[in-house]
Amino acid sequence: MGGVVARLSGILLALVLASCASMPATRREAAARIAEQARSTTVDCTRADACALASPLLAMAREERVASTPQAPRHRALILDDGPSALLARVHLIRSAQRSIELQTYIFDEDDAAQLVLDELQAAAFRGVKVRLLVDQLAALRKVETLAALSSLHANFEIRVYNPVLDRTRLSGPMYAVAALCCLRRLNRRMHNKLLVIDGDIGIIGGRNYQDDYYDWGEDFNFRDRDLLIAGPVVADMLANFDAFWNAQRSIPAQRVGDVARYLRAHGPPPAPHHPYRRPERVRALLADVADSEVMRQRFVEPSMAVRGVRFIADLPGKHRRSGNADTEGDAGVTDGTIGVAGNGLLTLIDGAQQEILLQTPYLVMSKPAQHLFRALRQRDNPPQVLVSTNSLASTDAFIAYALSYKYKRRYLRDFGFQIHEFKPFPADSPFELGATGANLIDEPETVESEPSLQASPIPPGGTRRERKLAARGLSSEPGSEAGRPSPFASSGGLPVRLKTAGMRIGLHAKSLVIDERVGVVGTHNFDPRGDTLNTESAVIIDDPAFATALAASIRRDMAPANAWTVGRRDSSPLLPGIEFTLARLSERMPVFDLWPIKYATSYDSIVGPGCPPTAQPPSPFAADFRRCNRPVGDFPEVDLGLKWLGVRLFTAFGSGLAPIL
Repeated sequence: MGGVVARLSGILLALVLASCASMPATRREAAARIAEQARSTTVDCTRADACALASPLLAMAREERVASTPQAPRHRALILDDGPSALLARVHLIRSAQRSIELQTYIFDEDDAAQLVLDELQAAAFRGVKVRLLVDQLAALRKVETLAALSSLHANFEIRVYNPVLDRTRLSGPMYAVAALCCLRRLNRRMHNKLLVIDGDIGIIGGRNYQDDYYDWGEDFNFRDRDLLIAGPVVADMLANFDAFWNAQRSIPAQRVGDVARYLRAHGPPPAPHHPYRRPERVRALLADVADSEVMRQRFVEPSMAVRGVRFIADLPGKHRRSGNADTEGDAGVTDGTIGVAGNGLLTLIDGAQQEILLQTPYLVMSKPAQHLFRALRQRDNPPQVLVSTNSLASTDAFIAYALSYKYKRRYLRDFGFQIHEFKPFPADSPFELGATGANLIDEPETVESEPSLQASPIPPGGTRRERKLAARGLSSEPGSEAGRPSPFASSGGLPVRLKTAGMRIGLHAKSLVIDERVGVVGTHNFDPRGDTLNTESAVIIDDPAFATALAASIRRDMAPANAWTVGRRDSSPLLPGIEFTLARLSERMPVFDLWPIKYATSYDSIVGPGCPPTAQPPSPFAADFRRCNRPVGDFPEVDLGLKWLGVRLFTAFGSGLAPIL
């Protein structure tokens, strides 16, 4: 046994030493020169507008910019609830760019949705548009080869990687373990911001990453998410924040990161990255609308709203500086472990609530300052109602994060007065598209000829397909969990738990806030401790009642009985109810172990029948007649625990001990 331990220790030591070995500066410079010399300088278009697609969206944005003054700024905004529409808007805007494209994201995969965007970015660079792509290391592109290809693609295309730990753009499982051991503090600081800015005139901000699951293209799992399309002077603030990250010390050109540099020296620049689309027919269906001005006008321009009181709040990379070091990257006044600009801005808004707080977050894990604030709000003479839309265990992509919510349900209900509505995995009424570009398209033959209509994104011959796997044993595809992926500590490798019913599952990923139906917020912050102190975050705040009402309606739809279970107090045991409550409370207060099996709260589902008509309004668990039209359905409805009930119980019992690495 001692020999095995010694060998394992030796292997781990070798990994640590290898990971800490820095590439000599001369080799790094040589690799950078290989990439830079390989970049094409050919521009396919000689027109001043870079042969950009005529866009009613950009025309609208430029009208707002021209008509704005410092004293009277003008903005237009549109909530992007529908996944394929959010992807369509991105592709259209990229094709419409005349000067510049800035894209900042946490996850950038290499599946169909991400490949489509990547193809469009490459095409934009070749027609003369300056493209800057900034990705976080932990969820950047899947292959080092792809990063090497992009870094040597074109003089107009630049890609940087934020905070590459161990001098790598990609971390394997063993290397992730090494990074967690040697440099957990740095590994834990991530760029969670998500922005797309076109020509400095129009932008998109919100929860969506670049992966099929965020655009209703997932085979078995998709995210219910939300973005905001925004035009007006605030876009300049978004661009300035992007520039701060782009120029930060932690943002490294991909060709200068160790593993990409080694690839370039060993193999030279690879060809431009493009993988055959798994589902080319849905790519074709989406692209059919990209150049249709009337479609774009009807879907994005006409429903957009003129809004006032618009401002952008965001952390800067200085949030990640080391304790005690001089701040060389801005964000003055933010110290290590302190809530960042975005988190503070959201807490200030919540503190000003008078009647109602609508909060939507995929992971209901409150930071200590947030808990203090909600406890103080509850103690007011006339406290505001707090309605929370979040995931159930059946819908979440990270059930370790759910474990923390489960542990503190009593606190959320009793002490904070939260009305919690947990999203169902198969919501009856959700903005999920099953049409021409949705996830359930019938597969076409495997060989698909390229078509001129695909323009910058041709479908290569031999494109393959993957059959949907909807077996009751669970999911076959991996959702792009922000709480789980790519950490080896993620629940089931990032997969949701097994359900009793097979089907296309939906998990909540939107991050939004509405105060008194007066102020609306859409951004990247999960209202959790990571967003407060570890991740950098951003959001757009709009102080406009019409916008706030529209955003509130979207959140309330997710809370409706057809789409969510309501968390309410469990009926007291007839035997020694006081002792049962005391034991539950003592178990909750333990920092890690939470073994008492009977919790304060459980889930309820609505009943439709005599005296209980169907309703779209989320029920209040504190209403006197709540139980008349709502029945208890257990702590984990729809979850097929089977023989794994003990494992699930252990995660919910001990999950809180993993809070520092979530």
